[in-house]
Amino acid sequence: MQHLLKLITFFVRDLKLYVLGLVLLSAMLSLQAQDKVPADFETALQKVEKTWPKDYTEIHSIFAEFINDSLNLKRLVNIASEAEALEVECYALNKLGEIYRNRSFYDSALKAHQKAEKLAQAAKNIQLEVISLNMIGVVYRRMDFIKPALDYHKKALDIARSVKDPSDELMLSIAVSQNSMGNIYMTLKQYDLAIEQFEKSLVIENQLGNRLGLAINYHNLGYADEAKGLLDLALKNYKRSLNYNEQIGSEVGRVICYNSIGQVYIKQKKYNDAKVIIEEGLKKAIHLGDQYYISYAYINLGWVQQELQMYEMSEINLKKGLEVAETYGLKTSRVDAHMHLSELYKKLNDYKKSLYHYEEAVTLEKTIFTERNMQYVSDIIIQYENEAKNNQIIQLANENELVRSKLQRNQTIFWAALLTLTIVAGIMIAINRNRQLRHEKQILTLEQDMLRSQMNPHFIFNSLNSIKLYIINNEKENAVYYLNKFSKFIRKILIASTEKEISLEDELDTMQLYMNIENIRFSNEINFSIDVEPGINISVIKVPSLILQPFLENALWHGLSSKKANKQIELRVYKVNDDFVNISITDNGIGRKASEKINDGRVLKSRSVGIAITKARLANFSKRFTTDYKMEIEDLYDAHGRPLGTKVVVHIPTRANKLKSA
Repeated sequence: MQHLLKLITFFVRDLKLYVLGLVLLSAMLSLQAQDKVPADFETALQKVEKTWPKDYTEIHSIFAEFINDSLNLKRLVNIASEAEALEVECYALNKLGEIYRNRSFYDSALKAHQKAEKLAQAAKNIQLEVISLNMIGVVYRRMDFIKPALDYHKKALDIARSVKDPSDELMLSIAVSQNSMGNIYMTLKQYDLAIEQFEKSLVIENQLGNRLGLAINYHNLGYADEAKGLLDLALKNYKRSLNYNEQIGSEVGRVICYNSIGQVYIKQKKYNDAKVIIEEGLKKAIHLGDQYYISYAYINLGWVQQELQMYEMSEINLKKGLEVAETYGLKTSRVDAHMHLSELYKKLNDYKKSLYHYEEAVTLEKTIFTERNMQYVSDIIIQYENEAKNNQIIQLANENELVRSKLQRNQTIFWAALLTLTIVAGIMIAINRNRQLRHEKQILTLEQDMLRSQMNPHFIFNSLNSIKLYIINNEKENAVYYLNKFSKFIRKILIASTEKEISLEDELDTMQLYMNIENIRFSNEINFSIDVEPGINISVIKVPSLILQPFLENALWHGLSSKKANKQIELRVYKVNDDFVNISITDNGIGRKASEKINDGRVLKSRSVGIAITKARLANFSKRFTTDYKMEIEDLYDAHGRPLGTKVVVHIPTRANKLKSA
């Protein structure tokens, strides 16, 4: 027992000397830093004194490399105060407060941040005010004062959210506040609610690419997962946090992650792994001089040594952690140290000490989590959640009103557009109908002209006169035969006048009748033949009615009428491709040049009109097909240049256009 007391006395004396040494070392490092970069700091001062910027980001860009230099920050506070540059003084005080907090000088930290808050309010700078409020809340959380910590974080969050278009710095402050709210939920053991807050904060940190914020929130997620017993997930999040801390070179972050990973290893019974990483964390914490994490690391080291049955070393380190916690007023660390000492003495069968430390832990825990504090925190959280829900309801109502307004406007636009489209459609239909009527009128005119052409009075008179000669000459059989032919031809012409299209088979039959009747007047001297290429189904191919008659009439009266003998007309139907059916009419007459010389003007005029009508009818017929009709007239000559007749080829389209057909 005496040996133990001596050991403790030595430890306390050693710890006091160590702490004193750290303070001296910190002062020396600050002086050394001041000696090394006076020119840089002077340059920064000269730059800021020209404009005295008011924006946090601009100020931070100038003094970022001096945020860990307390002496230069104090100089900046004094210089800015003399110049009444409220924003720069506020910035310097907050950075100075962070240094005090990290060295566990909480009273000094609070004074710096509280003064910074007043300056921000005087300058009416919301950005700096929110940062100052969050800094005060963080200090109170480190001191385990939950009620004021929650007050300041909630106030910061409310002010930040009141800004319509927050800057990046304000968004970061919102993330800090949400992170702190998550830590309060952790205190109440509302782990799922805590995780929800940490994840909200993560979204902002991700958007802004803030790796420090990502490191903090992933660590907090790991802490919540560990509390829920999800050790593998907790370890994964702790390692994510460590990775971000490595990227930004944060020694404090490394210390936190090393201890947290070590705790998970202890719970997973990986004691040797835990001991190695916790010892590394302790070294870094001592180097930093942050008493909060020094105490934290000593307690964790004592815990793992207890599990490894290194009871003597466990007792020493747990008591070191307890002494640091008591010296700097770290209540949560004192609770943990007493709890682990109680477990240690229980294993050593020293139940009196075990009970003592257990009672100390319970008593301290009650001072932190009194029923009044817990009720206050619960009420604040309920109020916060209600405000958030009310804000959401108001926002949804505004959005609904906006949507309703847009819907009404869209309805007005819709009906106006519909009315416009209806009017336009009506106009288009009327225009199209007029076009169709004009087109139908044109077709009707063409059909009438065609009918008049076919029903030429001279043709009818000459045909009847020829039949009459058969009767006078008592050639009854010829008279009856040709009279039948004439009546059939007239009937076909009358039927054709009611139909726009007929089959090619009917057209060829009609042309055969026409040639039979006309041949009477030529004393049957004309040898007329029709040749259809095998494989062509003329019963399904459609053509305009009586379309071939003008070409046969021209062949008869302008090609063969002036020829003495051997009069021939050949009508041939054939195909070269699937797009057309080709119809050629070839005569062995005198040719077009000779005919023009011997025919009078009237005949030429009549022929011209007949061909023009035929072309117009073919053009109209071709509109429903993918290709237009073609017509070729060729003068035939022998090897000596003497005319052999005329050949007309009509290419009638057969491949229908589906769109036009529809």
